[in-house]
Amino acid sequence: MEVMRSQKKASSALTSSNGVSTLTLYRSAPTLEVRLEDFERFAVDRLLVLRGISDGLARGKKPDEMDKLVTDLWKAHMRHPQASEVNNKDIISHFVLRLVYCRSEELRKWFLSMESTLFRYRFRSVNSDVHLSLMTELGIPYKIVSQKEFEDLRDQLNLVARSANQPLPTPNGLYKVSFEEVPELVATRKVFIQKGYAYVALNQVVSFVVPHFRSHLSKALVLTNRKWTSMIREQEKDRLTPIVEALATSYLGPDYSQDKEVGEISLKDIDQVARTSFPLCMQHLFNTLRDDHHLKHGGRMQLGLFLKGVGLKLDDALAFWKAEFSQKVGAERFDKEYAYSIRHNYGKEGKRTDYTPYSCQKIILSTPGVGDHHGCPYRHFSEENLRAALGKMGVSSHALEDVIEKARNRHYQLACTLTFEALHASSCDAGINHPNQYFSDSQKILKEKNMSTD
Repeated sequence: MEVMRSQKKASSALTSSNGVSTLTLYRSAPTLEVRLEDFERFAVDRLLVLRGISDGLARGKKPDEMDKLVTDLWKAHMRHPQASEVNNKDIISHFVLRLVYCRSEELRKWFLSMESTLFRYRFRSVNSDVHLSLMTELGIPYKIVSQKEFEDLRDQLNLVARSANQPLPTPNGLYKVSFEEVPELVATRKVFIQKGYAYVALNQVVSFVVPHFRSHLSKALVLTNRKWTSMIREQEKDRLTPIVEALATSYLGPDYSQDKEVGEISLKDIDQVARTSFPLCMQHLFNTLRDDHHLKHGGRMQLGLFLKGVGLKLDDALAFWKAEFSQKVGAERFDKEYAYSIRHNYGKEGKRTDYTPYSCQKIILSTPGVGDHHGCPYRHFSEENLRAALGKMGVSSHALEDVIEKARNRHYQLACTLTFEALHASSCDAGINHPNQYFSDSQKILKEKNMSTD
């Protein structure tokens, strides 16, 4: 796959004849040219699908709900203006994200899980001809059960199907494979076994195809990491490397540099809105600043840009920080050492860049040191401290246990989402992806409640 800057279109050699996306095993990178803008755009679209799947799994959606979710996500994000390019987008986006997520064990684990889940649900939606083609390509030894063999075993097959609450098997679409190929089905007693063979119905084929797909992808990710480390990263340091390294932590929603829907907040209201509408990460920083009259650089950046995003104007920001810091370091030292960075965050110093508030992803991946208070409480707090902080916010004991469970299982954004839902008695189907989104959604709910009581 060659990435280029020209406007030449990618070859459509990978597409099906009717332009409909077909399922592929991603065995080798495509031999075509890809525009640089498509390299990034296709990857972002696929990432939206994978993150949607991750959120669905973390929320405990049922298989039929996941099936609909995956279908909707794929239709929403993996379309292409040219029908003939749908397959190209699928394959190119997979290989770009393979580069992005090969670079650490944690990234590989997440990508492997999400891509396997995506493959599982897409596999279920294609016909038996595609199933057989993929099984052959994967080298899975299977035999099609003949009509005579089916009739001989009909009673036993029906008995197993009924006991496992499965549809009764039919002579069309029944295969036999080595029982070692289907440990999941054997363990749950969902297949009939005879002479070392498991008799697998068409709707069960996914159980032994997905592990093969996962195994291949796992090995491929390790090999891709070796190539990335030894060659690609250095060769592409001025072109692809910055894109690849940014994608894994990229935030794909609004930047919240200034939330126009919420408007401005004033210093006289800041304590009230902090109690009612700040997410835990910002409440912790805000309360620490009020108590200690100081925050280290990481905390100042995380809280300062958040306050900018929720509508605190520069003059008010300077007054707010000075009122706190002057109690610890004095007004003169504040003006000399700290005021500049606040003006810099608002684009009034240095390169005059209009800096945006930190997303959840950026905060979660931060590494607070000793004496730091920034970061994500759901990840960086001990369980005891997290329980105490949530209790102080007013999260009920029942909801608190759900939040703790999600945090324990490393679903940090979902833990924050559950906190939001518990405190506002309102669902948040989109999930919390940004602290300023939390604030904005909270303010909308509180204003609607106030209007309804007037």
